[in-house]
Amino acid sequence: MTTDIKYIREGRQLSWLQRLGLTLSLSFPAMLAQLSSIAMQYIDASMVGRLGADDSASIGLVSTSLWLFWGICSAMTSGYSVQVAHKVGASDAGGARRIFRQGIVASLLFSLVIVAIGVAIAWKLPHWLGGEEEICGKATLYFVVFVAALPLLTLNYLAGGMLRCAGNMKIPSIFSGLMCALDCLFNFLLIFPTATYSLFGTEVTFPGAGLGVLGAALGTVAAEAVCAGVMMWYACRRQPEIRLSGHSGSWRLTRDVTRKAVNISVPMTLEHAIICGAQIAITMIVAPLGVIAIAANSFAVTAESLCYMPGYGIGDAATALTGQSLGAGRLRLVRRFGYMAVGLGMAVMSVMGLLMYVFADDIMRLITPVEAISSLGAEVLRIEAWAEPMFAASIVAYGAFIGVGHTKLPAAMNFGSIWLVRVPLAWWMSSTMGLRGVWIAMCIELTFRGTIFLLRLFCSKWWKVPES
Repeated sequence: MTTDIKYIREGRQLSWLQRLGLTLSLSFPAMLAQLSSIAMQYIDASMVGRLGADDSASIGLVSTSLWLFWGICSAMTSGYSVQVAHKVGASDAGGARRIFRQGIVASLLFSLVIVAIGVAIAWKLPHWLGGEEEICGKATLYFVVFVAALPLLTLNYLAGGMLRCAGNMKIPSIFSGLMCALDCLFNFLLIFPTATYSLFGTEVTFPGAGLGVLGAALGTVAAEAVCAGVMMWYACRRQPEIRLSGHSGSWRLTRDVTRKAVNISVPMTLEHAIICGAQIAITMIVAPLGVIAIAANSFAVTAESLCYMPGYGIGDAATALTGQSLGAGRLRLVRRFGYMAVGLGMAVMSVMGLLMYVFADDIMRLITPVEAISSLGAEVLRIEAWAEPMFAASIVAYGAFIGVGHTKLPAAMNFGSIWLVRVPLAWWMSSTMGLRGVWIAMCIELTFRGTIFLLRLFCSKWWKVPES
């Protein structure tokens, strides 16, 4: 029998199998959405990898800084989407729509501020990160394009988060697949020059702009902009619980919604900024190791994302399930969904870690034809594979905590783990072991982080004690 997420707010009793079925039914579409996002990274990395080590390194140099900007905007939207999950769980559609309207206004205002900051530092950033002169110009260009598009990308995050927290995982996954296809098309047309290829014995000429690194940025931004518009349209006009079409209301920001959004988002935003700051510090540790190390590190991070993609998909499902259960006042169900989602995430990512270990060489060769880069990247991927089960524990448990509005302590846990464990270890081990030492430090830190999140999950009453 199919179990619908509306059963939570209807107060129905759910058996273990029904809870598992509901968790899986929400996780699979969310995982597909994550897979599409990861596929886009593979497409960008693979296409740019064909241009050579310098172009690959120029993107790798600023990629962690872009994650910082993207993550800040994404965390900000979570402050509104989590509130929508609570309202939907309480069957308060009017309240959900009110929060959605304010989320749109706040997202646009916030993202414009972040754009101004990003553009202001763009020209100096590659030099601050220790990049060599020959790659700094292209790195700046790549960074500026993505930063300028942040308002559109933020609306994409908001629409996807709203749909997922309303229980609709399918539409975001479908649009993510569309975005992946568009990214492949746009990148092909913009990165490479016009060329003739032989297809089934017939010579076919494909037009191309030949923009290289700039084309990679423009292609991905164009794909995300198209899907942001379509997904926002769906959320505003078609999703029953939150659609704004036919329902008038104020767009003015109110104190109660904004305060709750700040309480949820600020710890997440600070946590993400701190974590990305640590990742930027890692980039600065890697940069002196040379162009090959920078490119191998960047491509290995992209390759590893395929492994942890299921964890973030299951984490999104956990946020929706715990959030709606809390809104419906079903505290026991909050806890049960949290436990189930974490166990599922650890099982799936253990399998993905094994596959990554076995096929590391093949994965890296798909991304780059440069043997030195692919060989070093495969070696560090095998180091990281051992940490995937505990990485899953931290990802999915964090998603469950977000669903009930608990972000402060988990943010502090992430901060302490990455800054007090990963960064010092990476700095110390890189001096003697190079990039391999950096990734051993990462493996140790992720295992530690997963352990403390499991302790929080099983040894506290996170599902019913509100954060102060």
